[in-house]
Amino acid sequence: MRYEGDIYRPPSEAYSYLLQVTIGCSHNKCTFCSMFKAKQFRVRKIEEVMEDLEAARRYYSKVGRIFLCDGDALCLKNDKLIPILDKIAELFPECQRVGIYARSNDVLRKTDEELKELVDHGLGIVYIGAESGSDRVLKLINKGVTREEIKESVRRCEEIGLPTSVTFISGMGGKELWKEHAVETGTLIAEMGASYVGLLTLMVSPDAPIYDEIQSGKFEVLSGEEVVAETHLLLECTNIDVAKASYGEYLVSNLDDAVMFPRTCVFRSNHASNYVSLRGDLPKDREYMLGLLERAMENIGLLKDERFRML
Repeated sequence: MRYEGDIYRPPSEAYSYLLQVTIGCSHNKCTFCSMFKAKQFRVRKIEEVMEDLEAARRYYSKVGRIFLCDGDALCLKNDKLIPILDKIAELFPECQRVGIYARSNDVLRKTDEELKELVDHGLGIVYIGAESGSDRVLKLINKGVTREEIKESVRRCEEIGLPTSVTFISGMGGKELWKEHAVETGTLIAEMGASYVGLLTLMVSPDAPIYDEIQSGKFEVLSGEEVVAETHLLLECTNIDVAKASYGEYLVSNLDDAVMFPRTCVFRSNHASNYVSLRGDLPKDREYMLGLLERAMENIGLLKDERFRML
């Protein structure tokens, strides 16, 4: 098993076997991110990937989950991904889930049939870094996708039975755009129908391009109290309209659109970077989480100390 450079994975893949199928990120232009700046994007040779899988089978007695790295491995065409998924199924019959990082445009480049083909061959979850629901913020951080593209990519995955876990970042709009970031992100969460949503809080490495903007004062980072206020507004705007009609495992969120959403959206904001830890299901636990934020707004002593926040 070989790895090139630093390896990153979602928090929920902490106990997964990490298999590097691409190196770096095919976009690698986001201003807030430094994860793959030291890597030149390339696709690993399929022979190397297969050798790593064989080595992992000899080393591990049991593998419950496997995660495909690096930054957006779903950019690979199906004729490269499917042999890897099939090898996983052959060598690790006990594996319960295979996950992968993706950009929204990686999803949109595939047809519904191609996405369904990946599910049929064992892909179990797609992780998408959305960061914000505001088109202005997305443009400023050079994300390379729009709000509508994020929404469409999530909906398409969910509609063909491929769960998505979508990450947003508190404070990504800075002091200038914090309200827009909160409102647009909250409404996007309500509209897109993801199975899982994670909310991190902005923490910037000196290697990230935005760091110079922070140092010069062009980008003003929110304080802990301001992040909590922003998160409260975000959740207020995450008003998932649970429909009056139920269809099996799903509820219709918007009868005019006839869009089918999962019955609940698992919401987590309990990353090490967050000032207040939130765990709940939307829409059921929204009022409870708003109450926790309101208590923190009244008593800033409840906020996590800066010494204990980390990437």
